[in-house]
Amino acid sequence: MTALPKVSAESALPENYQSFLKSLKGSGFSGEIDVSYSGRLIAATDNSVYQQLPQAVLYPQKQSDLVLVMKLAGQDEFSDIQFSPRGGGTGTNGQSLTSGIVVDMSRHMNKVLEVNAEEGWVRVQSGVVKDQLNDALRPHGYFFSPDLSTSNRATLGGMINTDASGQGSLVYGKTSDHILELKTVLLDGKVLDSGPVSLEQAETIAQGSDRVAKIYRQVIDTCVGEEHLIADKFPPLNRFLTGYDLKHAYDPQEQVVDVSRIIAGSEGTLGFVSEARLNITPIPKHRVLVNVKYSNFQAALENAPFLVKANATSVETVDSKVLNLAREDIIWKSVSHLLEDVEGKRMDGINMVEFTGLDQDDIDTKVNTLCQRLDKLIKSKDNQGVIGYQICDDLPSIQLIYAMRKKSVGLLGATKGRRKPVAFAEDTAVPPEKLAPFINEFRALLDSKGLDYGMFGHADAGVLHVRPALDLTEPADESLLREVSDEVAVLTQKYGGLMWGEHGKGYRSEYAPKFFGDELYKELQKIKASFDANNQLNPGKICTPISTEAQLVSVDAIKRGYYDRQIPVATRESYQNAMDCNGNGLCFNYDTASAMCPSYKVTRDRRYSPKGRAGLVREWLRLTQKEGYDATQAPEQSGFFEKLSRKFKLSDDFSHEVKDSMDKCLACKACTNQCPVKVDVPTFRARFYEHYYSRYFRPLKDYLVKNVEKTGRLASRFPTASNMLINNPASRWALKHIVGYVDTPSFSTPDLLTGWSQNGFDILDTGDILALSETEISKTVVIVQDPFTSFYEAEFVLALGHLVSKLGYRPVLLPFAGHGKAQHVKGFLKDFDETARKVTEQLQPLSEAGIPLIGPDSSTALIFRDEYRKACNGELPSVNVSTVIEWLMSVDFETQDQKRSSHYGLLLHCTEQSFVPESAKQWQTLFAKLGLTLDIVNVGCCGMAGTFGHEVKNLDDSMGLYHMGWHDAVQRYGSSGVLVTGFSCRSQVKRVEKKRVKHPLEVILQSLV
Repeated sequence: MTALPKVSAESALPENYQSFLKSLKGSGFSGEIDVSYSGRLIAATDNSVYQQLPQAVLYPQKQSDLVLVMKLAGQDEFSDIQFSPRGGGTGTNGQSLTSGIVVDMSRHMNKVLEVNAEEGWVRVQSGVVKDQLNDALRPHGYFFSPDLSTSNRATLGGMINTDASGQGSLVYGKTSDHILELKTVLLDGKVLDSGPVSLEQAETIAQGSDRVAKIYRQVIDTCVGEEHLIADKFPPLNRFLTGYDLKHAYDPQEQVVDVSRIIAGSEGTLGFVSEARLNITPIPKHRVLVNVKYSNFQAALENAPFLVKANATSVETVDSKVLNLAREDIIWKSVSHLLEDVEGKRMDGINMVEFTGLDQDDIDTKVNTLCQRLDKLIKSKDNQGVIGYQICDDLPSIQLIYAMRKKSVGLLGATKGRRKPVAFAEDTAVPPEKLAPFINEFRALLDSKGLDYGMFGHADAGVLHVRPALDLTEPADESLLREVSDEVAVLTQKYGGLMWGEHGKGYRSEYAPKFFGDELYKELQKIKASFDANNQLNPGKICTPISTEAQLVSVDAIKRGYYDRQIPVATRESYQNAMDCNGNGLCFNYDTASAMCPSYKVTRDRRYSPKGRAGLVREWLRLTQKEGYDATQAPEQSGFFEKLSRKFKLSDDFSHEVKDSMDKCLACKACTNQCPVKVDVPTFRARFYEHYYSRYFRPLKDYLVKNVEKTGRLASRFPTASNMLINNPASRWALKHIVGYVDTPSFSTPDLLTGWSQNGFDILDTGDILALSETEISKTVVIVQDPFTSFYEAEFVLALGHLVSKLGYRPVLLPFAGHGKAQHVKGFLKDFDETARKVTEQLQPLSEAGIPLIGPDSSTALIFRDEYRKACNGELPSVNVSTVIEWLMSVDFETQDQKRSSHYGLLLHCTEQSFVPESAKQWQTLFAKLGLTLDIVNVGCCGMAGTFGHEVKNLDDSMGLYHMGWHDAVQRYGSSGVLVTGFSCRSQVKRVEKKRVKHPLEVILQSLV
């Protein structure tokens, strides 16, 4: 079938859930209730291999909303309604997945409520992101010390519910070690305030008749009554047995009971944690990182105890698989100088040894002692695989190294081939001294099954993240997941360890009875029953209530691979830039200064993220395939009257929900490089639009955008008349209310061609340039026009011409041919292919001849490195078009000895940040040569992004993004001090601030004059 069909999603809710949600709406619940298929689908996956569609997603605004939900759920008529709390969705074992109702705390309940620096604690809502908390604590000199690789999107509620820990846990402990008090909403709507109380107080509370009293009675019966059994069973590990933490809920020496210890690690099976009071740690004043290099990963593991003896804060390890993937990733450009290869040797493993503290002399002593021992080892006959080391003693370098380490999880998803490293037995914990032999057996197990794998983790704590590569669309590999899981469970017990060292149980809960033993497992069941006798809260995770027939969840649960295998292999390969999404969720980064992903940052709606869009497209491919549609082929266009009939007919076509998600994308391309697995939303969005609009009418504005290179070219030649036509009140009203566009830029006066000629510069076509003499060609620089700067910012292109001339070269303007970016953005892919072919024919002979080609606007210059590589089925020859700074770096500038007083701030375009992040440093280096000071200002998206910010429906989001960072930066440096590389960014600043800002080349030109 080549005509796109209507696709219906599985959207009908069971009657009991409909009734519950109807009652909730009438109860005064102030949050959002999302029953859309797309909204539910986003909550059907996390960072695990599993997929389970919920009935609805709730987004509570405040604790009282949770009270309403749980009070209603506690009524007998709704005793079969099930729930699971959700935070950042970073769980690797499906902890937050449910077929019931997901309660997402991250959208609204994300406030840091109180910081008490004097007493060293903080009070937060459960949706606060770990890095967000540390940003709030930093001015007070504190941080929340439990660390994890997903810290820029993982929430405190999720960390509490899995009792998360990571780097530095030998010193800093787990999340539960920092909990002072918790507020937990119980099933009857009562709020349980928990924290350490004396055994006597606990026994007094237990004498009551309500649910809280029942909970205390059971905790005392289990944790006090079975104290010796618990002490004998729990292994003495840094990553102790949590979920439920029976060992630490009662302190026999202090005679203290702490129910918070039971709730920490409970994965939402006991109640909804709404708020926490946590202790905080003074930020170390001094940090040094020693990166120890090895010839192989086994040597790194075996050397770990040697490093632990150095009394370091942490010892992190990374294997050759992760290192090699990092070498191929954009992140390597920032860390390669910190992890240089040893001459004549191959670095196939590293240990990162960090020393932190308040006393510099103490750290220096430790580091010097370690380095002396390492030097001696390296020079010895048996160097045990140690080939060298490098020291980082400045914070930015240390942060860069850890950014690479934190990206390890995502990088493994970029492994080539259909088998990808996946998480399912990835956080085993054994005594550190047994780690090397344990991993030897673990590797032998995987090798025996012919599996590749990547490894990284916390060598000091005996926790290693092992990701075997499987293709879970293949039933045989799904069976392997079960086999490996079973064998790893046995192996960890053999070494006195745990199968789950820091990532919780989730669907691995079926192994809990083996690790706890029958007696203690029954105690867990009793505790579960005291909180949740009807098994409504995240059922099947951790344990089931005592005296019920309920079953634990299993690693055999339905996985994403089950749904993906319903999509033909050819289609999966064609849409690999969506199918490769592994759920890592780096696109949920809370930091507004990061480029990825602006539409998620401004809406907080996960549908409007690369992960969300990839998931929706996968489901769209599956549903259309069920209808016999082949999304790899060019679609058959519906007739005018067919489209007309659909325009006035309400439809539950799932394609509408996918389109709504795509419409919010700014096409900034940040995901293309910043996503570890290179999910490329703009590319698959363009393809989706092509299919969608074969069935439905396109809006008028799409056609205006598609043809802007033709109409704009003509209109720009008569700028005065064109501006009068476009910018009069009637035209502005029509553009806003009929077309849906606002704030269209004015054409440059005089136009570019007139100004170029008046300045004595040449306009030559390809043939004329190639006809020049060799001497002339050696001094020729060709300016490749784009519609934005040529039509609307001619003075900037002229400045580029003057700069090229000032530097001793001949600037030549090529006749305008466009580049088709707007066509691609809107999904006119046939038209884009034609444009790409035409432009390539113009540029390729010049590129082949080695003549420098410069694209004035960096974001559009980069189209030749991305969209053009994929155009025309990838058959076009490559064309080398440089950004302005890339060309300038090839020119010799005379270094200025005299420092000038001018101080500037540089803001890069999103696409430039993602494709050529080194640009910022290059501009800074060049400015320094000229005696100018240039700060690199880290901000996210400006909110314009081509035509996105001009569309009426996007106006609020556009302005919201601008005010997240750009407004403050412009105010800080002033319109004369802020320098902006992107045309759309300069347009946004001009629209908001009513002032034009410069491109950095304009300052360089002024300095040379």
